[in-house]
Amino acid sequence: MTESANANIADYYDAETFKRIKTFADGKETPFVVIDTATIDRQYNELVEGFPYAKVYYAVKANPAQQVLTMLRDKGASFDIASVYELEKVLALGVTGDRISYGNTIKKSKDIRTFYEKGVRMFATDSEADLRNIAKAAPGSKVYVRILTEGTLTADWPLSRKFGCQTDMAMDLLILARDLGLVPYGVSFHVGSQQREIGAWDAALSKVKVIFERLREEDGIELKMINMGGGFPANYITRTNELKVYAEEIARFLHEDFGADLPEIIIEPGRSLISNAGVLVSEVVLISRKSRTALHRWVFTDVGKFSGLIETLDEAIKFPIWTDKVGEGEDCVIAGPTCDSADIMYEHHKYPLPLNLAIGDRMYWLSTGAYTTTYSAVEFNGFPPLKDYYI
Repeated sequence: MTESANANIADYYDAETFKRIKTFADGKETPFVVIDTATIDRQYNELVEGFPYAKVYYAVKANPAQQVLTMLRDKGASFDIASVYELEKVLALGVTGDRISYGNTIKKSKDIRTFYEKGVRMFATDSEADLRNIAKAAPGSKVYVRILTEGTLTADWPLSRKFGCQTDMAMDLLILARDLGLVPYGVSFHVGSQQREIGAWDAALSKVKVIFERLREEDGIELKMINMGGGFPANYITRTNELKVYAEEIARFLHEDFGADLPEIIIEPGRSLISNAGVLVSEVVLISRKSRTALHRWVFTDVGKFSGLIETLDEAIKFPIWTDKVGEGEDCVIAGPTCDSADIMYEHHKYPLPLNLAIGDRMYWLSTGAYTTTYSAVEFNGFPPLKDYYI
């Protein structure tokens, strides 16, 4: 038994914000997520204040809702785009190509051409084949090469292995870019999504410094830009430093490596900007035990891995959960509603939920504004995609 049967709302939302979200949610059919745009607005301002020297390219994949994109457009953000489909969404809002980066290293030649025709002139790459495609379909464009970083080993949601290349290959690609008539513009990295270890940025920037220096001294190539990607953590069960702390330390790393005259710096926030603005609301469908002597309950709810909570895969992201029931708690396994045995969110890390939690009660999943609507399946078991509301 445990006394901490609920997440502490005050650790994640001020009282007024949560009241606004809960009042809006009351009476609506579950499951759904409510996004508080005032929170996004505030967190964007904090990001700009913390990184005054950087350009913000919002990672559209985190939440591509029109309400989010429009707000960030009006606040002057640029956009990190992963597909032609995201491109269409952003262009439809009047965003011009000079505010867009094609940040996906895996892309079709025809898609590169589409981006180029729409005015996009900055492309990520990490392989020779992709670089040659860019040279043919987007001649004269700026390219930046993504490198592998060890920081992904300490991230909750790693992004290494599939993306990036080793330092030596990165330098070869930037030299080849010049020879192909492209502009070898810079280097990018991503320390892994939900990265709490600040030293991961220090290690990555040290690699970038070597690339800048060697290309300048050995090949006469003067790189202009560092894309530090995203990775800034959101506020889940495992607490993090405040954004201000990350910003101060990263600025120190940059100045130690590059002096007072920094190159152009790009950051690509997604999770850190959107997650804490959202609350996902679900309903308890069933509560059971697997034997008469079982020491924990199974709580089945109407949202699961296939309806927005795929980041619970391997229990990587541990969302705070709150219910309006109070009292003594008991460790529970939490699972989704589908006929798939993989649809279990938390089994090894058992959540303490109130003993008086009952069928029909609501569960409020905190910090769920990012990567929930976009990961939701179209029609697995016939369940519709996760509904989303913006207030």
